[in-house]
Amino acid sequence: MGALAAGFWGAFFCAVALMLAGSLAAFFRSLQRVALTAALSALISALFVIAYLGWLPLGGADTQARVLAHFATISSSVLGLMLLAMLGLLRQRKRAQRFRHALATLAALVMLAGWALPPAQALELSSATALMVGALALAACLRSALRGDRLAWLAFCGVCFMLVALAGLTWIALHRERVQWPVHAVSAVAATAYLTSMALALWARYSYLIELREVMSHGPAYDPVTRMRSHAETGQLVGDVFKPSEGGGESQPIGVIVISIGNLYALERLHGRGAVNHALFVCASRLRRAVPAEVEMGRLGEDGFLLLTRNSEDPARLVEIARLVAARLGRRVSLSASGDAAAREAGVQGWVADVGVGVLAAATPLMRPSAAVSMARDMSRAAWSFSSRIAWFDRETRKISELPLTDGR
Repeated sequence: MGALAAGFWGAFFCAVALMLAGSLAAFFRSLQRVALTAALSALISALFVIAYLGWLPLGGADTQARVLAHFATISSSVLGLMLLAMLGLLRQRKRAQRFRHALATLAALVMLAGWALPPAQALELSSATALMVGALALAACLRSALRGDRLAWLAFCGVCFMLVALAGLTWIALHRERVQWPVHAVSAVAATAYLTSMALALWARYSYLIELREVMSHGPAYDPVTRMRSHAETGQLVGDVFKPSEGGGESQPIGVIVISIGNLYALERLHGRGAVNHALFVCASRLRRAVPAEVEMGRLGEDGFLLLTRNSEDPARLVEIARLVAARLGRRVSLSASGDAAAREAGVQGWVADVGVGVLAAATPLMRPSAAVSMARDMSRAAWSFSSRIAWFDRETRKISELPLTDGR
């Protein structure tokens, strides 16, 4: 194999590594089903490629052909079952058992027939069986797609790429040294495209599990628009954070940041409630990505968000968070009042949130929680008139002052 062909396969194994990293992240987020499916897809595909490229120390050519024949039959059956499960075709127990028994019987018959043939012909038979299983999976994807399942179109494209990669790898395994680099290039690109398609399809199919976990965790206190604590649950959070310590020791200061968006009402009057929900969804997503993990946050009323930090002994840290939030939420958002997902992604309305950020750097647990939150909220609304859109309580002047975007003042 030349350096150019090795480079294409290197890109494929980079895609495998990324998919495994994603499955590991999903596992740590308690999404074991997603993690297992993604990891198996990546590992089986990687082992398939390694075996067909002849990189496994399996002995002579005949031994390699026998092992490849068995591996092709088993891996194609497993991947076929995983694809059917992702399409939702194995939800009924009886149907799932029929599919499993049929694929297991087919795999056993092919492997037994392979031992009655020379090694090279056994490999050809197993590869042809794998292509047949792929073609059946392709037909199942097309059937689901024609019935209205949009995800099935993505799976259909992925299976098409898989068939191209499988055909190329079979040619490579049968001819080894006589294969030119374009065959490697096409096979590697098709295999990478297959992995990418499957990763996108898996995420689209199982991403609802993340939403479901949040709903089950917070129950009625979960706000589905912003995917944060609801207003009522935020009030409970404030009470918990401001509760004095049981030991009676010295209370640590609490950092309070309130973000208010001033032009949501105008947006609703112009484009309807759907556009407002889209705007809140985008703003909340940006807020979650910008705020450190140790900061508690929730929705505050119809037009605001509340951030709380325990043991806020460093006002500079709170100021840094406020500046980051103001910069992220002040970016342009592409909105649409249409219910069509494609139109929402394309965006037909450019909108910029009128953000105001109020910072109360050192509230104490002895301070009334409602008073601290109200003060920070008043400051956030006062910040609408400042160029930096950030206001804080200056203890030296005892007044609400503008907080510059940088320390250069």
